[in-house]
Amino acid sequence: MANRSGSADLPLHGGRVPAWLAGRMARLGAVMTEAIVHHYGRDEFLRRLSNPFWFQSFGAVMGMDWHSSGITTSVVGALKRGLAPLSGELGLTFCGGRGAQSRKTPGELLAFGERAGRDGAALGDASRLIAKVDSAAVQDGFELYLHGFVVADDGKWAVVQQGMNGERRQARRYHWLSEGLESFVDAPHAAIEGRGAGEIVNLTDRRAEASRRAQLDLLAAMAPDAITAQALKMTEAPAPAAPQLPLPHLVMPAHHDVRPKDVVARRLQGAIAAAAERGPTDFADLLATPGVGARTVRALAMVAEVVHGAPCRFSDPARFSFAHGGKDRDPFPVPTRVYDETIRVLKTAVDAAKLGQDEKLGAIRRLDAEQRKLERAVDGPPVEAVLKEERRASPDYGGRSVFGWEAQSNSSTTRRSSSTITRRPFRTAYS
Repeated sequence: MANRSGSADLPLHGGRVPAWLAGRMARLGAVMTEAIVHHYGRDEFLRRLSNPFWFQSFGAVMGMDWHSSGITTSVVGALKRGLAPLSGELGLTFCGGRGAQSRKTPGELLAFGERAGRDGAALGDASRLIAKVDSAAVQDGFELYLHGFVVADDGKWAVVQQGMNGERRQARRYHWLSEGLESFVDAPHAAIEGRGAGEIVNLTDRRAEASRRAQLDLLAAMAPDAITAQALKMTEAPAPAAPQLPLPHLVMPAHHDVRPKDVVARRLQGAIAAAAERGPTDFADLLATPGVGARTVRALAMVAEVVHGAPCRFSDPARFSFAHGGKDRDPFPVPTRVYDETIRVLKTAVDAAKLGQDEKLGAIRRLDAEQRKLERAVDGPPVEAVLKEERRASPDYGGRSVFGWEAQSNSSTTRRSSSTITRRPFRTAYS
């Protein structure tokens, strides 16, 4: 039986991802997927997609708004675009999308089936049934508007779909995973995300099995008019339902800005310290790039955590927005020069690993291990100081948002190495 992995509240936000960010998200999402598949295989990538905490962190590290419903649309779209040219190599195909694109999923799965030698019609039936379950069997007040279906060449799949409740300005994201799935109507979700909207009807709960069976028996035994008459006679209050089993719950706040309480500070400080400690050893050529190199190593440390981190590491998705900022300037404008260098370094490492040369990809993995070690003993700058420095240095890093490019505050502002917020403030047991 598939297991739920938790739930979360997502503020409903409109707007579009600008083209300058959408292209970068597609490239970074694709190369991170390549790294995950290289290290852990396709099955693990599908499991990651079914984890709502990881999925939110994945979107945040790609520069999307760290807490909003827009992460779902942008990540699904970025992966579909970025992985299309790599479908044959990775054995992963993304189908569906938002709105009208979601209705093309069965046809896309048929085409996949012909190409991969799988039963595309059966996959299409699964896609339709999944959408029906989350729109009809789970009556929670959220209307589906996005359906993303990713399928591996061996027929395993994961689904991410999202509904909205316009009145409450909330979104709910549903995660499915074929691994261990025995039934589409008996607790099939890997996870459901969204703010509670009062009482809901969830006929997929395993405790509703008797109700599902009784409804079928009722339809077979009675005419519609008789069923209506019986319903009118039912005036007694129903027996209270059994309490819902507790699940991990990710609460995304309504405020748009990143606040210290949204970040596990020691983890952020560990990433900054790891960049300072490992950077000169593993990324000497990268650090020769004036002004940007050291800052890119810090972004790579957070990317490395998304690739290698355990599920417990993703309890604070806001922290991953410190890699590449956010399109709306929260926590700071997207540092496009850092972003491009992150993609270049990671792509170079992945391409070398495909040829059996794992040294560069191994260096990125060591960043992840180093930050976990350092965060236990690190003494670094508070979150507010990191935010202040990032905003000050934003013009030097090619800071950009939906509001335009960041301009220098005055002519006396000089380019400084990010060592001012990485190496010097830290006092660790490993220094």
